[in-house]
Amino acid sequence: MKLEMILSGFGGQGILFAGNLLAYCAMIADYRVTYLPVYGPEMRGGTCNCTVIISSEEIASPLVSNPSFLLIMNMPSFNKFVPRLKKGGKAIINSDLVNPEEIKDITKYEKKYKFFWIPVNLLAEELGTPNLANLCAVGAFYQITKLFTEDQFKTALKKVLGEKKMKFFEPNLKAFYTGAEFVKKEYNL
Repeated sequence: MKLEMILSGFGGQGILFAGNLLAYCAMIADYRVTYLPVYGPEMRGGTCNCTVIISSEEIASPLVSNPSFLLIMNMPSFNKFVPRLKKGGKAIINSDLVNPEEIKDITKYEKKYKFFWIPVNLLAEELGTPNLANLCAVGAFYQITKLFTEDQFKTALKKVLGEKKMKFFEPNLKAFYTGAEFVKKEYNL
């Protein structure tokens, strides 16, 4: 098994946090993992991304040119990374910021790929934590892939938050379960 993933969105959407968290989840689940954040002008509102490779075999390179999975949080990320998705690949797409009606040739894409349209911003806002849309997306990823268990996720979340940010554990956990539950209901997974 080898899953090559790109996570992308605006700087400030928690993309690097989500990628790091997924890498820890996979490590705890006994996979081999690489995590490669991309730094640059992202902090000023540009597109931010990172790659995560999760594999049962050794990983030769952390670079991902044709991912098998995407987590897309905004339209510029959709335009940049969906054309690179492997045929038959999957993508979690933030339907609050990416409108399928605005995408030229959307049916062409939907014939080649499996898209999960998830309103992660709305889900996070309904929880009263609008800054946790990224964790709703991580929960969706969990429900789609089942690459790690809920307990492994909790262990990874504690590790990534660290002692100083443990007050955010429960809100992050709620957002995770909200994203997972949405996928379970909407996509019967």
